[in-house]
Amino acid sequence: MDTPALFDPHAVTAHRARARDEDALFLHKFAASEVSERLKDVNRTFTDAVFIGWQGPLWAKETGVFPRFIPDSDVLDLEPESCDLIVHCLGLHWSNDPVGQLIQMRRALRPDGLMISVMFAGETLDELRQSLTQAEAAISGGISPRVAPMADLRGLGALLQRAGFGLPVADIEPVRVAYETPWHLMRELRAMGEANAMTARGKGFTRRDLFVKMAEVYAQNFCEDGRMMATFELAFLTGWAPSDTQQKPLRPGSATTRLADFLGATEMGEDGEKA
Repeated sequence: MDTPALFDPHAVTAHRARARDEDALFLHKFAASEVSERLKDVNRTFTDAVFIGWQGPLWAKETGVFPRFIPDSDVLDLEPESCDLIVHCLGLHWSNDPVGQLIQMRRALRPDGLMISVMFAGETLDELRQSLTQAEAAISGGISPRVAPMADLRGLGALLQRAGFGLPVADIEPVRVAYETPWHLMRELRAMGEANAMTARGKGFTRRDLFVKMAEVYAQNFCEDGRMMATFELAFLTGWAPSDTQQKPLRPGSATTRLADFLGATEMGEDGEKA
């Protein structure tokens, strides 16, 4: 029996189609500027780049790269070994098959090609999640899926390895944003195309008293200097298509220099004698 999809791709597309406020895309701009700095550190010229995602042109403007743009569907429009750079532009967290997309990207890279994927992860919107959970438990005695689950950093690193990338690196950039009220936060989530798109989400109207209670819980627990704080954690996944020219980790036990010699220290044995 097929496993039900966690996310509704039609809802994701509809939410993005209604996102028309460019000011609400500040996290896309921040993430793209981070990718731009990382590309500068690589110090390599890329000639066949692909950007994946609905805001690819914004990312191209921020990074100065001239890529081909493709949508972030679970089946990507990529040919094997057709490009030397792939950037997944803040959308992988809505994928029902993230490891499948990573594998497709790795296969589409030429040897020693670079992949950078940015997605929401970790503690993103944890304040809103906790407030909604507490409010719904108090009002109705149960909870509904209202904030999408987020992958942790260790799990994302494992995904890179499963996908077959060389030199995999996963790191988190936290961003804390202050809002006047939780209502302003939820409006901005809709404006940036990040409203709830889980398949199991409630399809009917939500009782107003639930949101009133949520705002009360939010203000009690996550208010600083009169502002409601919201956490966004951006995960940056970096990997290279395997190549014979890449550095390889040494085989365990193959070191020829002792750490004690390098530090100029005296190494002691288990019995307390000099080794």
